[in-house]
Amino acid sequence: MKLHYIFDPLCGWCYAVAPLVDAARALPELSVTFHAGGMLAGSNRRPITPQWRDYVMPHDERIAALSGQPFGAAYFEGLLRDTTAIMDSEPPITAILAAEALDGRGLDMIHRLQRAHYEEGRRIADRDVLVSLAVELGLDAQVFTAEFERVSGKTTHEHIAASRSLLARTGARGFPTFAVESADGALAVIDAGQFIGHPDTWTALLQRVLQDEAGSRSAVQRTGQAADDCADGSCALPD
Repeated sequence: MKLHYIFDPLCGWCYAVAPLVDAARALPELSVTFHAGGMLAGSNRRPITPQWRDYVMPHDERIAALSGQPFGAAYFEGLLRDTTAIMDSEPPITAILAAEALDGRGLDMIHRLQRAHYEEGRRIADRDVLVSLAVELGLDAQVFTAEFERVSGKTTHEHIAASRSLLARTGARGFPTFAVESADGALAVIDAGQFIGHPDTWTALLQRVLQDEAGSRSAVQRTGQAADDCADGSCALPD
């Protein structure tokens, strides 16, 4: 069975569910596939401003309280005060695709990017930072840079478009969205928000779905609730 994980590397609630992604990956019968939606890509990329800091701080504090995920001073008092920094989802998505193509390390790169952003306050839209993170994952810098160049632009744009198409198929419009794909190709959205901070309960749910797909429909829902901007559990895809 396949679990689709639709996310954005700059979505705080996607950082909140990182332990759920790890728990899903630990189940050998389940294949976890990522889809990056480009929440702050293209015309939606934006500089960090005092207004942006004031907007995201309450959400980040809520995420920390619910999930237990760490946020560093280098993020709150460093990156979020750096008005020269640009929030752009596209370069980190390209890095994720490159890591996946080279060594199947896309999901590992997602988590490393999240820690670099939210704990270490690093600019994950900067090429030098991305290469450094790839090296930390054990990838060769020159090989990674070449692959990054190869998947930049058209390949990344096609991935983002396909991810948004999949998100639309689920009926949801926010990140993160998890959807189980059954043998017949049907998608069923799992409301992961209720499991934030509770990876053991999440694992138990996934195990029930795996053990008896037909009898587990009550555990999932076939509709996705639209996100309200950046409400509890989800960040909306900008219009």
